[in-house]
Amino acid sequence: QVQQVESGGGLVQAGGSLRLSCAVSGRTFAMGWFRQAPGKEREIVAAITWSGGNTVYADSVKGRFTISRDNVKKTLYLQMNSLKPEDTARYYCAARNTVALAITQREYVDWGQGTQVTVSS
Repeated sequence: QVQQVESGGGLVQAGGSLRLSCAVSGRTFAMGWFRQAPGKEREIVAAITWSGGNTVYADSVKGRFTISRDNVKKTLYLQMNSLKPEDTARYYCAARNTVALAITQREYVDWGQGTQVTVSS
């Protein structure tokens, strides 16, 4: 079983940046970042293949967020720039059990506890 621990969340002003990290134990495959705001469903933010060669982003974060990974350090990252108040949510790191990326929750088998990101206007 893969376990993930997210870090890097916090309070930031609109226009600011944060870098989320997800430390992974166990064997890793494709991974993704999801987020859930109060009263809303959990949604995909970005996903990446095992090799890091392919990525996908939600339209709402394209051009502002960058997903990356370091398989030696077994860490997944999410660089978030030009943050907006609507980016406020709890961000979750998730892992698949295959190398191909995916964008729906049900395709991920292991989840972290999440890290809170709050963007003030």
